[in-house]
Amino acid sequence: MDGQGAPHLVPVVFAVADDMIAFAVDDKPKRTTDLRRLRNIASNNQVCVLVDHYADDWRRLWWARADGTAALVEDDTTRGQWLDRLAARYDQYVERRPAGPVVAITVARWSGWAYDD
Repeated sequence: MDGQGAPHLVPVVFAVADDMIAFAVDDKPKRTTDLRRLRNIASNNQVCVLVDHYADDWRRLWWARADGTAALVEDDTTRGQWLDRLAARYDQYVERRPAGPVVAITVARWSGWAYDD
């Protein structure tokens, strides 16, 4: 959300460890390095992460949601650990480690849904 509480949705690739989720600002082309997502976190650190799975067979639908607080990772050791986790999931991050900020989210609430007949 931005400083006025308006939602701001940004797709990210992420890693999870316990009740933490993290993403990095990577080298994909962006118009600026002054990213709205980072400004929003600085002014309102309440965030929501939503992951969903769609299938034509609706019995295979599911979603998971994590609500929590976000912060930039300042510690180099912790930043490196998150980058290692991201690289373990995404080959692109092995080849080209993100140089931008890493954002860690402390999850306060998990929720979700899956088809169940």
